[in-house]
Amino acid sequence: MSGPTDQQRVAIVTGAARGIGAATARRLAEDGFAVAVVDLDEDDARGTVQAIEGAGGRGLAVGADVGDADQVQAAVDRVVAELGPPVVLVNNAGVTRDNLLFKMTDADWDMVMHVHLRGSFLMARAVQEHMVEAGWGRVVNLSSTSALGNRGQANYATAKAGLQGFTKTLAVELGKFGVTANAIAPGFIATDMTKATAARIGEEWESYVAKRAAAIPVQRAGRPEDIAHTVSFLVSEGAGFVSGQVVYVAGGPRN
Repeated sequence: MSGPTDQQRVAIVTGAARGIGAATARRLAEDGFAVAVVDLDEDDARGTVQAIEGAGGRGLAVGADVGDADQVQAAVDRVVAELGPPVVLVNNAGVTRDNLLFKMTDADWDMVMHVHLRGSFLMARAVQEHMVEAGWGRVVNLSSTSALGNRGQANYATAKAGLQGFTKTLAVELGKFGVTANAIAPGFIATDMTKATAARIGEEWESYVAKRAAAIPVQRAGRPEDIAHTVSFLVSEGAGFVSGQVVYVAGGPRN
């Protein structure tokens, strides 16, 4: 991999124990990055690391609550010590606490903001110094088509829309240091999180997927690998003139 040094570049992917995060971590390892797999429980992250190492890559499992400033700094310091200075950050960690507005609790609202917005802010703040020092960096934030508004997701939609503004601001502030920042807004992706949504509304998983797929122009549900491919492009050398953008990876305009 070409770059500012001959050292292997280091990427951090949050929420990478499963789903989109795990697929992204595996893909970045295939692309030649050493990958820190961050999740709330370090043991949960080990499976992704084992998959990376089994394919010949370098991985590190790190446990951290991304919304806790001390844990974030400790996690980044550990990545620097064990893998090297990180120059790619994928803010993927997320939770849902869906409910209609009149039923949504303070805790439902606060938890979603804590992980998505505060978590992405803390991670970016901790990692940016290493990108600036290297004169090269990539930040990819995971937004969602829910940013356009979605029933029962006032908290999630707000957080995902907020991440778009955060992304554009990072692009403005960090561009002169060789750092790009972009967001990916997935549509319907078959993951544990969307399975939980189906369960919450009382629908069988297979019928739920079929119904959602029927409404998508490409006529299928998204896969975690669909998002991983897009991350791979955005963190590549070839995407160096792409910054401050929101890419909807949804099989259509807003699915």
